[in-house]
Parts: sequence; C-alpha cells; structure tokens
Amino acid sequence: MTTEPTAVIHDIGYRHYDGVRLGRGRATLALGVQSLRGVFGLGRTARAKIMPLLLVAIMLMPTVVSIGVMALAKEYVMPYPGYAIFMQAVIAVFLAAQSPYLVAPDLRFRVLPLYLSRPLTVTDYVLAKLSALAIAVFGLLAVPLTIQFVGELLVDLPGPPHTGDYLGALGGAVLFALLLSTVSIALASFTPRRGLGVAVVIAFYMFTAAVSGIFAGAMASMGRDDLVGWALLLNPFFLVDYVQSALFGTEPVNPGSPPPGIASVLILLAVAAVAATGVLLRYRKAAS
Repeated sequence: MTTEPTAVIHDIGYRHYDGVRLGRGRATLALGVQSLRGVFGLGRTARAKIMPLLLVAIMLMPTVVSIGVMALAKEYVMPYPGYAIFMQAVIAVFLAAQSPYLVAPDLRFRVLPLYLSRPLTVTDYVLAKLSALAIAVFGLLAVPLTIQFVGELLVDLPGPPHTGDYLGALGGAVLFALLLSTVSIALASFTPRRGLGVAVVIAFYMFTAAVSGIFAGAMASMGRDDLVGWALLLNPFFLVDYVQSALFGTEPVNPGSPPPGIASVLILLAVAAVAATGVLLRYRKAAS
C-alpha cells in the first residue's frame, strides 16, 4: 500500500530588505494620505462614500444658489466670512461622522502598537490623523468659497470684487479646520466604539450651540449687550468667527459688542492646546 504525500513544504527562505528606508517623515505622510482618502470614502466600500459625498454636495448647494442670485439680481448676497457659521450644522455632522473613523478602529482592535513598532512615534501618528481631518475640513470650506468667488468674478457685479472678504474667509477656514479637527479628534479618541464617538462629537456641538445661544439671549434680555459676545464664545464656530474678524479684518456674524480680539485669540489657542494635549495623552496611554 502506497501513500500519497498530502502536503509539501517549500523552503523559500527569507530575505532582508535592502532598499531605501524613507524614515519617519514618509511613514507619517503615508498614514496621513491614507487617512485623508478614508475620510472621503476613497478606498473604502460604496456605503462609506455616501455620507461624506452627500455632505460635500450639501456644502456646495448655497454656493450654487448664491451664484444664481448674483447673476439675476446683480447683488452680493452671501458674505464669505459667514459661510462656515451658516453651514455649521453640516460641518458638525461631517466631523461627527469622520473623526471616529480616524481613531476608533485602531483603538478598538488594539493595533496602535503595530503602527508604533517603527519608525512612527505617538506624535507622528496623532499629527497624521489631525492633519488628515484638518485638510478635509479646510477643503470642505475652501472649495465652495472659491467657487463662489470665481462665480462673482464671472458675473461681474457692480463695484470691485470682494477679494478681501474671500481671502479673510480662507484664513478663517484654516482656523476652523485646525480648531474643529483637534477638538473632534480629542472627543472621538476617548472611546474605541465608533457609534459612541459619533454621538459624543455631535452632542458636543449641539450642546455648545444651545448653551451659547441661551446665554447670549439671557444677556441680551437683561440689557447686557456687552456680554453677548462673550457668551457666544462657548460655541467653537462663533469663537473662530471672532478670531477670524480680529486677525483678518472681516465682519463677524454677530457684530454687536464683540469681545476683544486678543481675548478671542487666547481662548482659541487655549482650547486647541488642551484638546491636542488630551489626544497625545490618550494615545500615549493606549500605546503603553
């Protein structure tokens, strides 16, 4: 009786990698690019593309309407600096949907030590994730603003184009991207469950919007108009709006009795620093 061999072991051996080692910078860049693609659903399933692309389309709708109105009425209808405030609900949903995607899976499946085995550090990892979301938020704001500005130039409204407002709004888009991304990543990183992260982020923006509105209304009803602007600082969107006005000379959405520009800038820096520190501490703990 003969027996047929059921398996064959091939001794293929292992070879050391002798190519160029690109180091931490390229590894961080690769992680950031991959994360940015994932924010918009690129390289993921068709289902993952629906939400980001739908929100991008919604962000573009006011721009299309504004260009149409400018063409028909020959009037400047939507100031560039107030675009982010007008669309803050859409931006908040985008942040709530995408920031947990960037951080929750790595925490839940405990793969962070694999990233940090070499050559990435915790700081590199956090920088890549924050940069990916910040670039996405900046694009979410800058693209419709730029399309509206090009539309204004093509329509040729009476008087000079609003170039200063447009450039100021782009500067504000950078501030929105940096602050909102840092805060959202910080909130989402404290839970490994993606669904819970979505709820935490959207609840934060809803809560701050409601509380700032209530306090501002209460101050106005008591005749303390000088405190209305301070109450609005509780909302990150209005905080950036006031900083944008202080740094770039744009008109704030709520121009009545705004807080001093230096105070708004310091508060924004403090909030961003606290959020960034929280993210770093969270990932140092997760990596240990």
